[in-house]
Amino acid sequence: MHRVRIRGVAVAGVALAAAVLSLAACSSSSTTAPSSGGGSAAKLSGTLNGSGSTFQLTFQQTAITNFKSVQPNMTVNYGGGGSGKGRTDLASNVVQYAGSDTAPIPSDEVASFKGKTVLYFPVIVGPITVSYNLSGVSNLKLDGPVIAGLFDGSIKSWNDPKIAALNSGVKLPNTTVVIARRSDSSGTTANFSQFLVDAAPGVWKLGSSSTISWPANSRGGNGNGGVAQIVKTTAGAVGYVDYSDAKASGLTFASVKNKDGSYVAPSVASATTAADNATVKPDLTFSGIWTPGAGSYPITYQSFVLVYQAQSSSNTSKMLQAYLGYLLGDGQKTLPSLNYAPLPASIDQKAKAQLPMIGSSSSASPTSS
Repeated sequence: MHRVRIRGVAVAGVALAAAVLSLAACSSSSTTAPSSGGGSAAKLSGTLNGSGSTFQLTFQQTAITNFKSVQPNMTVNYGGGGSGKGRTDLASNVVQYAGSDTAPIPSDEVASFKGKTVLYFPVIVGPITVSYNLSGVSNLKLDGPVIAGLFDGSIKSWNDPKIAALNSGVKLPNTTVVIARRSDSSGTTANFSQFLVDAAPGVWKLGSSSTISWPANSRGGNGNGGVAQIVKTTAGAVGYVDYSDAKASGLTFASVKNKDGSYVAPSVASATTAADNATVKPDLTFSGIWTPGAGSYPITYQSFVLVYQAQSSSNTSKMLQAYLGYLLGDGQKTLPSLNYAPLPASIDQKAKAQLPMIGSSSSASPTSS
């Protein structure tokens, strides 16, 4: 909250009053206005550390650099490591904020937070691509059951009749399918596997989690970048990779059949459309996976920043409010150029409205349960 101080000036005569008012107006117009993206205009000093989601990594790195112009005396650090690591680090008080593509916190992790209230701030959305390496083959169409077969190992060759049935006129090679997947605990894995649960009921039997018991002959990569590298360098490979990393690696990816029956390519616009059709819960958690809408891409992740409501000091609270305010403000404008999708306006506004809860003692806040 910004306080504006009004100074009274005693004057004698209308002319003098007018002169004073004119000077006051000049003084007011030169006052530094609060940043639209950084929260409070007050200059803060200190360090914030975060870790987790590799989806967020490029965005966080860019935002940290740009945030220096808003708060030059603050230092913000963000390490990747995957969503699971971010939540573990937050629970262990190693970091002040965690990036997680999974929210709310999985039930088997709740106890590690020892009853502390966690606030969820959505910051970005984006597609998870089904990227593949097939020389001379582009614009593949895939649906949930076929993608399930590719990743559970039951579809072993790229000229399988199930793939051919979706791609009339496409010459598919007799190339062995090589599964590329995450080796670390990952929100990407959780969201991708949840899509398979929703889009291929009765076909996908490996469940949904941050870690999956993949077929023994699959290849694991650390982070989205690791999976992208496997796909890029391995003929016949198929992997789930976030759109930003897939684009950066020059990968080819499929159009995927959505809930409405339309084949939609992953893009910034189709991800925002999916999120806009999602149901947002009171704690601001939501899922853009398998949402309705002809233009919705069906494998869409949502990534959050997790922070404790209670903080160790008012300075830490103010720093978190300022940095998260930047991510939800000016930071959103950078997302399309990074191949991420900005939040729908309705969700962004709700997240901004929650910022004052950081450091508050309200018992009516979202919890980590």
